[in-house]
Amino acid sequence: MSSYEEYAEEKQLLDGLVEEGRRIVEIKEDLDGAVVLFSAPPEGSVREAAGSISLRLSTADARKHVAVLLIRQQAVPQEL
Repeated sequence: MSSYEEYAEEKQLLDGLVEEGRRIVEIKEDLDGAVVLFSAPPEGSVREAAGSISLRLSTADARKHVAVLLIRQQAVPQEL
């Protein structure tokens, strides 16, 4: 798989989780990439999945993309 295809797959997963209404809770970087922890989706969302999800990102471009998503998330106040 080319590096672009790998990035596109990781980006699609990230965008899908954000579209579900999940929020980024934690990002841990290591030598193998980054692990991103997402919250459970809000109650009443179209796709209610139980619990939080962690996702390992191995491409640098996907890690940049998750940073952009985190900045956007911080700009929008969290609904209680």
